[in-house]
Amino acid sequence: MRHPHQLVRSDSVLVVVDVQDKLLHAIQDWQEVLANTVKMIKFAQELSVPVLVTEQYPKGLGPTNLSVKELFSDFYAIEKTAFSCLGAENFYDRLLSLEKKSLVLVGIEAHICVLQTALEAMSRGFHVHIISDAVGSRRMGNKLLGLDKIKNAGGIISGVEIALYEWLEYAGSDEFKAVLPLIK
Repeated sequence: MRHPHQLVRSDSVLVVVDVQDKLLHAIQDWQEVLANTVKMIKFAQELSVPVLVTEQYPKGLGPTNLSVKELFSDFYAIEKTAFSCLGAENFYDRLLSLEKKSLVLVGIEAHICVLQTALEAMSRGFHVHIISDAVGSRRMGNKLLGLDKIKNAGGIISGVEIALYEWLEYAGSDEFKAVLPLIK
């Protein structure tokens, strides 16, 4: 029997929060945040985990980073002005239509949009997992405060490899062999 804090891919949705160039380049360790976000998307796609992407006020912050957009054959981002993704028109309806209970969050900023999304999702009954090495803020102190607040509210702070191995469950499968190059 799996622990309730373990991710199960059949019950997961990856949410990519506002990975837009105008803000991304101001994020502490942005290259690592972007690289790990790309890994998470690739893992999710390989393992058939649905992916939702949001853009915060794209007229001002620009489009999603090209490294993210190129991973989708038919890229679509849900535009928002609310800091919480659940406040975006159509986001909550799309999320409910997927019939999943675990949200896996990556993106920026950890102490604003990621935090508010996590808190609202938990208040609506979702399990929330934050991939700490795939979220960022302009200042490291703010990232740490955001992660601490999420953890204190009941969210799970995790990492890229933790999430991947929980989704996989077993070594030796074709899926494991397919994602192994992404881990190395």
